[in-house]
Order: sequence, then structure tokens, then C-alpha cells
Amino acid sequence: MAERQRIYFDANASAPLLEVARQAMLSTLAHTGNPSSVHAEGRQARAAIETARAEVAALTGAEPDQVIFTSGATEAAATALSPHFLSGSKTIAASHLYVGASEHPCVLSGGRFAAGNVSVLPVDANGVIDLAAFERALGDHDSKAGRPFVALMLANNETGVIHPVGEAAAIARRHDAVIFCDAVQAAGRIRLDIKALGIDMLALSAHKMGGPQGVGALILADEALQPAPLLTGGGQENYRRAGTENVAAIAGFGVAAKAAGHHLEETGRIGDLRRQLETGIKRAAPEAVIFGAAAERLANTVLFAVPGVNAETAVIAFDLEGIAVSSGSACSSGKVGDSHVLAAMGVLPDLRRGGIRMSLAPSATATEAEHVVDAWKRIYARLSDRHAA
Repeated sequence: MAERQRIYFDANASAPLLEVARQAMLSTLAHTGNPSSVHAEGRQARAAIETARAEVAALTGAEPDQVIFTSGATEAAATALSPHFLSGSKTIAASHLYVGASEHPCVLSGGRFAAGNVSVLPVDANGVIDLAAFERALGDHDSKAGRPFVALMLANNETGVIHPVGEAAAIARRHDAVIFCDAVQAAGRIRLDIKALGIDMLALSAHKMGGPQGVGALILADEALQPAPLLTGGGQENYRRAGTENVAAIAGFGVAAKAAGHHLEETGRIGDLRRQLETGIKRAAPEAVIFGAAAERLANTVLFAVPGVNAETAVIAFDLEGIAVSSGSACSSGKVGDSHVLAAMGVLPDLRRGGIRMSLAPSATATEAEHVVDAWKRIYARLSDRHAA
């Protein structure tokens, strides 16, 4: 009997590795050479990195020399969230960090800012940043101590809600703020243009767009403002990030970034699949709550909960049905508990502990969505019977 094909609807945690990215990595691994070496082998490794740098830059509307490769988006954020910046030979100080309440934990942690110099700004009931509160906070900033620093994600990893980063950046500019954007979930799902957004820096992660895990990038809008390096030592990445580059992973990242641009063409179809899922979820459980439904969201993401249904139990039930979904963020070492995103949105504890996230890769199909809806009907029937008992 043939093994049942599993359905993977957890792309926001880690997208399936693209075959073209795997092949690029294998091809790179077949060659020896340190990219800092000047001999032929070293130059070949360097060429692979620079090709990838151009491909990642093209995805974001940046120039290749504005791309700094890192071990992932967490390192990119830790590098960016710095009180000290370099502008030519001058050092510029940022005295306070302002972050949205629904940011990823790697941003909420504050990077290199002291805990007392971090303020968390509210989001509304749909999870969208409160621009009025945002402007008030920057208006109250003590500019004599240093410049304000703003961190605002483009799209939320749990709900898929898209923040008005361009509007926030315009406000931030009026207050001379430095602006960092976590664009990890947005890449390949909505169009990215670092200059049009009006931000200073953004972070990407390869494995969220079909590349390998363990590589990401910090991308600068221009050379005028650069964070002090987090890792110092050698002169790699133009002295902006020390350590021998992960050549194979970077090559895979570049190919995935190139493919991500083409995946934008699938947005309409993926949005139709999300609507198919949401209709099926609500038909089986009319009391289901779709979080962020009234806001603009990524086409591939749905986060929902049903009163009385435990997320951990539901995720395990889906897994037994051959379907991979999650209970929100995948960055908590497998723990299922309260979502800080839903808490920031004002969702009550019992409901926010029940959040189930489905996030689709560009390869998702209508047949898969139909199977997931059918599985949900069975799962909900069992769980609701148990809850009633």
C-alpha cells in the first residue's frame, strides 16, 4: 500500500526547499575554496557569493553592495538594532528603540539596546500598528539624548497582517528616526522595494522563501547609515560581518530570492486557496474566529481559533491526518501557549491559546486545500464532541 502523501501547510515556519536552490547548493559544495582567497578556487567561491548578492538585492530594489549576508534574520535584526551607527567616519547615536507589540521575538528582545531603552507600541484589534500612538511616542522622544530608532515588520508571521510601513516611515522621517523593517514573511508574497518603503534597513531569511536554513541578510537602503558590526574580526562582507561566508547556503539563498520574484505571480491563486480554507473552517465551525480578517493580509496565511478547541490538540490531530500546520509562531522550541501577537490584539486568553495557523507555499494546490478542509471537519467533530462531554 502506497504511503500517504503529507500536506505541508506551515510555510511561514519554513518553506519547502526549492529544487533549484538545492541544486545550486550541491553545485557549490562540489568546489573547494575560501571566498577570501585570491587563487582560482577562491575566486570561484567569491563569484558564487556575488551572484547571490545581486539576486537578493534585486528582490528588494537595493544595490548589491547594500546586502550583508548573515546566519539568518535573527542575526540581521541583532545587527540592525544598535544604538550606534556609522555615517562615513562619524558615529551616530540612537537613544531609544520603538517596536510594535506584534513584532517577532528577535525584534521585541531589543537587540543591542538596553531593556530600559525599549518601548513597545500598541496594535489595534486586527493587529495593525496604531499610527496615532506611534506618532505620539516619537513626538515625546527626547532628541537631545540621541535619535529615535523604529522597528516595524512588514507582514506578521502569525496572522499575515500587513503593516502600513510606508506611512509609518513617513512619520518616522519627520522625527529623524532610524527605521528597520523585518520583511522576512513578505519576501516572495508581496512586492518589496526598500526605497519606496522609505526605510533604512530590512531583514530577510532564506528558508522562508524556499532557500536553506541558516542564512539571511541585512539590506541597507544606502551607504549613508550603517549599524556598527555585531561580529568583528576579519574583513568579510566589507568589514560589516566577520567570519567566512557560508558559500553553499548563500548560493541557495540567491536562487531562492530569484524564484521569489516569480512567485508573486501566484499570489492571486494562493489567495483563492486561503479563501477556500477559511470558508471550509467557518462552515464546519461557525463560531471560528479568523484573526486579522478585516485587515490587509498575506494571501498565504490564515490564523484562526475556535472557542473550546485547544491548539496543541488540534495541531497533533492534523499531524495524524498527514497535515502539517502550526499553533502560530514556530520560534518557541515546540512550545504551545499564549500568542503574544494575539495578546497584543486584545484577544482573550482562552481563545488566543487556541490559535491554529495554516500558511501555504506557492506550490499549494486546491486539492490539498480540499483535503485539509475535510480533515478539519473530522477533527472539529471529534474535539467538539469531547468538549461537550
